[in-house]
This record gives sequence, structure tokens and C-alpha cells, in this order.
Amino acid sequence: MKQAKRKESGPGCYIVANAYASFIGAMAIADLVKTTLGPKGMDKILQSTGRGHEVTVTNDGATILKSLHIDNAAAKESDISKVQDDEVGDGTTSVVVLAGELLREAEKLVNAKIHPMTIISGFRMASECARSALLKKVVDNKADSEKFKSDLMKIAMTTLSSKILSQDKEHFGKLAVDAVLRLKGSTNLESIQIIKKPGGSLKDSFLDEGFILDKKIGIGQPKRIENAKILVANTAMDTDKVKIYGARVRVDSMSRVAEIEGAEKDKMREKVQKIIAHGINCFVNRQLIYNFPEELFADAGILAIEHADFDGIERLALVTGGEIASTFDNPESVKLGHCKLIEEIMIGEDKLIHFSGVDLGQACTIVLRGASRVLLGGGWPEMIMAKEVDELAKKTPGKKSHAIEAFSRALLTIPTIIADNAGLDSAELVAQLRAEHHKEGCNAGIDVITGTVGNMAELGISEAFKVKQAVLLSATEAAEMILRVDEIITCAPRRREDRM
Repeated sequence: MKQAKRKESGPGCYIVANAYASFIGAMAIADLVKTTLGPKGMDKILQSTGRGHEVTVTNDGATILKSLHIDNAAAKESDISKVQDDEVGDGTTSVVVLAGELLREAEKLVNAKIHPMTIISGFRMASECARSALLKKVVDNKADSEKFKSDLMKIAMTTLSSKILSQDKEHFGKLAVDAVLRLKGSTNLESIQIIKKPGGSLKDSFLDEGFILDKKIGIGQPKRIENAKILVANTAMDTDKVKIYGARVRVDSMSRVAEIEGAEKDKMREKVQKIIAHGINCFVNRQLIYNFPEELFADAGILAIEHADFDGIERLALVTGGEIASTFDNPESVKLGHCKLIEEIMIGEDKLIHFSGVDLGQACTIVLRGASRVLLGGGWPEMIMAKEVDELAKKTPGKKSHAIEAFSRALLTIPTIIADNAGLDSAELVAQLRAEHHKEGCNAGIDVITGTVGNMAELGISEAFKVKQAVLLSATEAAEMILRVDEIITCAPRRREDRM
């Protein structure tokens, strides 16, 4: 790659006057993470430079890229991995690798004096063609519940094959599928609570049909409540003690201090009575509940749970059908939550609170210890797309055809890297795949276990259409954005003028 020229443009302001400079960052990042792609991908060790020097071992693209300090302006703008993770939760490495390969191919075309806007136009045509090819091959079994569940299991196990959980992918795949099926078509993943508890083995992880709050029931509180009426709140319950922030209180005797404390207790007693007046038998608060109000709740036979994390009480309010309250003067305006049973349970050596029979029937909790449209996996989608894009290139006149051919070559890097990371002969396998995909109804992909070309349908290797579509569109969009950059301008911070 040619050396970028740097010229000064005003005091402290520099322009990197070379279109290639904007490619460098994205291509370097793609090269960094591509060795983690696929079920045989390598791991990376992430060492923190902060206090403690924490060490993390991972092969997850999103985790690696979140940990990187990127000082290349163009690469920082193309943070497509985070978007991919937020939108579909998978394919974070694939999208970065594909974007990097598209830019690598674009660099060759720019060297051949093809204008970036012509390349962008060709890439857009190729992207739409590739997406259409996927849509023709997609399988939708949502009308058949058994086949639909089988498809979800295959997707889950294929996704987990490249994770640390790969040895127990069937167990965790079943947990994930059972939890998603409980949503009954809803996309509200907030209904699924995930709790991590050290101890035991990975296979001790389980799915509970209810909601588990990672808190203990206090001393003197009822341990079991049936037909619970729950008030979820975020309010201060610690005013039974005198608080003095930088103020001075002068009294002429200790009895005066006792009077102040008594007034504070009366104020708290009144607040507790207002809460009890809602007709509840369980009170869950985001903030601390001090000893005095806790005693009042216990005397009234009400279970009081304090200091629940904010995500916990938001999810609890959602699944029990209640709302988070902060004022209690109008009981009729407060929406209470309901569940059939609240009880204390043990997981390992820890006590937790279990809510069963909640209003939101699809709610569940996955305790970790120690999509409807489906495509085949193992590089099969990329071969299908590359074949269709090649056909489009042959029909397209002018320089755009070169950009479309380059797009096809970039797509083929995904199965190539999967084979390389497994220690296989990628050139031989990809050549065999291309020959197989000229046959009608071909299901061929790379089987990294046997090191050969295999039938992905028979092997049960599947991927979600939504993930592949997001990888394709996001990578193309990122490559287009960087291709439009012709100069990177770095300016010094603005200096403040000295005031007289």
C-alpha cells in the first residue's frame, strides 16, 4: 500500500491526502479477528492495562473489538461489530471480516483507476443480488412446531460451536430454545432473566419457569407467600436516622436529640402505613430498607426485599404486571404486581427468591453455573451468494462488473478463513465447493470435523437468515462509507484566547 502523504493545513491541523489511508484501520482490524472465525477459530488473550491487569480469554468478535483502543478515524467510524451484536446478537466476527475483504478488493480497483463511486454502485448491486439469492434459499418452518423447534436447536448449536460452551452445546442450545419458545412469538427478551452462580458444573445450569431475584429474605420476614400482591418501588426507606450534611444542630439536652429522632421515626411510620394501605403482602424496593421500617413491615406480615438491582426490579415489574412506584399518597393510581407463590430457594450455597405463577406467563429464568427463517451453514450461504453475484457480473456492462466480481471474491473469503482456521487446505476445499454448487439443489459446505466437503442439511448445521442478512448489509454499508473518504483531517484542540 502506498505511503499516505501528510500536509499541514493551518496551525496544528493536518490532512492525510491519500484515499488508501482510510482503508488501513478497517483492514487491520479484520486481519486481527479473522483467526477467531468458525468452530475451530483461535482464542485471543485480552490483558487490561488498568488496575488489576485483568486477563480475559475469548474468541468473540464483539468482546475483542470492545476492548481495542482504535486511533484510526475511519476504523473508529465503522464500529459495525457493536451494531451487529445489538441487532442480532451473532455474526460479529463475520461482519468485520467481510467489510475488511471488501475494502481489500476495493483497494485493487482504485489502483486500477476505477472511481470509488463506481465501486460503490457495483457493491450495492452485488449486495442486493446476494440478498435475493439468500431469500430464494431460505426455509421457514414456523407452521410446523416440531420442525420449527428443530431448526432453532440447529441454529443454537451451530452458534455455540464457536464458543467456549461448545462441549455442552446441546444442553445450552436446549436451554436457549426452550426459553425463546416460552415467549410465544414475542420479541421481548426482557422476559428472560439470566443469573450467573459460581459452583457446580456447566451441566448444572437449568431453565426455571418463573422469575428468580438474586436476593435473600431478611430475618423475621415470612419465607413463603401465596397469591402475592407486590408493590415494586424506588424510594428512600432510610430516614429513621438523623442525617446531617454539613449542618450544625444545637440542642440544650439529649432529650432534644431524642425528640428529633422520634419525629423522624413518626415520619417513617406514616410512610410505611401508606405503603401497607395498598393491600400488599410483598414490598420490593430498589433502595435500602433500614431496621425500623423493616420491623414495621415484618409486624404487618409483609415480605420486604431491599436493594434489588435496577434491572432486577424493572424486569420484576414487567413479569408480574406491576409498575415501579415512588409516591404512595394515591393507592388507586399504583399498579400492583401479582404472582401465585413467592418462596426462598437454594442454588448451590446461595439463597434466592423465587416468584412463580407470574402474570406474564412466558417469563423464565436461565441459571448459568461454572428466529424463524433458516439457512444452512458451513460456508453454504456465501457460496450461494457468490455464485449469483458472479452471474450478475457477467450480465453487467462497464467498470461496475469489476466491482461486482470483487464483491464475489470477498464473499468467498468466509469459507476460506473457516477452512484455514481449522488447519485445512482452503484452496482445495473452496474449489470443491464451487464445483458442487454448480449442481442443482446443492447443500454442500465445509465440515471442519472431518476436513471435507459435507452435506450441511444432513449434518444439521444451520444459521439464522437474519444474522446472515445483517452481516451482508452492514459490511457493505461500512465499506461504502470508508470508500467515500478521500482525506482524513486531524486538528489540534481549539485554544482558548487569554481573557483580559
